[in-house]
Amino acid sequence: MSYATAKDGTRLHYEEAGSGMPLLFIHEFAGDYRSWEPQMRFFARYFRCIAFNARGFPPSDVPEDPARYSQAHARDDVIAVLDHLKLDRAHIVGLSMGGFAALHAGIAYPGRARSLVIAGCGYGAEPDKKEKFRAECEAAASSFESDWAEAAKKYALGPTRVQFQNKDPRGWAEFARQFLEHSPKGQALTMRGVQMRRPSLWELVDGMKRIDVPTLIITGDEDEPCLEPALLMKRSIATSGLVVLPHAGHTVNLEAPDAFNRALFDFFMLVDEGRSGRRDPRSSAAGILGFRK
Repeated sequence: MSYATAKDGTRLHYEEAGSGMPLLFIHEFAGDYRSWEPQMRFFARYFRCIAFNARGFPPSDVPEDPARYSQAHARDDVIAVLDHLKLDRAHIVGLSMGGFAALHAGIAYPGRARSLVIAGCGYGAEPDKKEKFRAECEAAASSFESDWAEAAKKYALGPTRVQFQNKDPRGWAEFARQFLEHSPKGQALTMRGVQMRRPSLWELVDGMKRIDVPTLIITGDEDEPCLEPALLMKRSIATSGLVVLPHAGHTVNLEAPDAFNRALFDFFMLVDEGRSGRRDPRSSAAGILGFRK
């Protein structure tokens, strides 16, 4: 197995496929490096693809100390993988928890991203839902510790996961089975340290406005907690585009792999051709038709 080492000594398992421009995938809370298989198989034909497991997700290390789990650790672990592989820059793709990590990496380390793809990002991000989200995170973490099998089953059938189950029962069953293989301790520590304590996206607007690398935001139209945050990011990141996949929930890369891959491929081609620029300021002017009375 291949490992990169984070600043605090935590080992992060990764896998590679393909050659060419680097493309780094960061998984969601209910996923791991295996969740990117439809993307690894497709994009390895054109890119050097890397997928890694976050800390707390075996075969990456599961540190015992709760202080070693935070949004800052998740952000810096992205850079640790790039450093280990001696990559100056990469296309950085993240889903959900991984989307937050990609966004934070883009804000803190703009020189390391050739582009950013931020998918399914926004759970608990709205300021008026912050306390409710934190309470739900604590309840989830406690349930992971008390009865992991039952908690994992419930989590995999959340209101933004049933779309995947309905469209692709076999694919969803594989996702649920892989989720059940996770470490209950690692899940609880990640839920409390990374998910529950991360800042609201509304607190990051100034940082988003500083992002100057091409950015693609993707969400499913039935992923309700991520719709408003997607619009916030679109309006705040001048170099961003927004893709909304129809009749889709949270796990968009697995639920709609063809549409997801096509959106990313088209985006990467624009980036590599130098045709993914900033939004024309004229397009954000007040009004609709451009006429004033």
